Amino acid sequence: MTLATLFEKIKEKKSYLCIGLDPAMHKIPKHLLQYDDPIFEFNKQIIDATLPYCVAYKPNVAFYEALGTKGWETLEKTFNYLPQEIFTIADAKRGDIGNTSACYAQAFFEHMNVDAITVAPYMGKDTVKPFLIYENKWVILLALTSNASSKDFQTLYLKDSNEQLFERVVKESLLWATPDQLMFVVGATQAKMLTKIRAMIPQHFLLIPGVGTQGGSLEEVSQLGMNQQCGLLVNVSRSIIYASKDKDFASQAAAAAKKVQQEMKKFLDILL
Repeated sequence: MTLATLFEKIKEKKSYLCIGLDPAMHKIPKHLLQYDDPIFEFNKQIIDATLPYCVAYKPNVAFYEALGTKGWETLEKTFNYLPQEIFTIADAKRGDIGNTSACYAQAFFEHMNVDAITVAPYMGKDTVKPFLIYENKWVILLALTSNASSKDFQTLYLKDSNEQLFERVVKESLLWATPDQLMFVVGATQAKMLTKIRAMIPQHFLLIPGVGTQGGSLEEVSQLGMNQQCGLLVNVSRSIIYASKDKDFASQAAAAAKKVQQEMKKFLDILL
């Protein structure tokens, strides 16, 4: 999917919501355990209910890998079930070099045919290059994450410089790819840094996790992070997919997604 196509979907749905499909067996409604593949049934019903309100889905690969071969099959079925017009993200956070990175790219871009994959950049350009050879596919680079210990490395100042480590990562990566190939992860709890980040990358999309259960503010993120093509995918996971643990879980997820979408619509109406 191209940047232009993604922006058209955002305008069409009046939404820049990305829903994280991060299901854990002990958290899904108990009545789903009767199915041969409870996690896929959960995902399928969540997708059916929330599709009108979002433009992207982001399965976190770890939740599926934890279930062994069965979980990998569920992940494949989930990506295959998603409509072609939806933006799909494999939240895999891969970060290796050479043939290893090329195999990761093949697995997700060829075999699973996802639109984007999250990548950790701290082994440098060699980590990212194998993903960039695919047309209309995206690397979503970890820039400034929302976890508390991100300060251990990401915000450290480089020696004899006023530049923080995450800033150097972003600046270097701009030499590797265009805004049609490269997005950045910026946690919603780092919203105070968005002004600085937007000044560095005015044209790129940002994937923003941390709104909802983690406490990030959609209003703050939207006001500080939006550009002329929206430039945001805001991910919400638990507060939508676990809006209910009963048989009404899908309809409650839809209601939660619609609530976020309606708030997003206010900011898009100002932009558009």
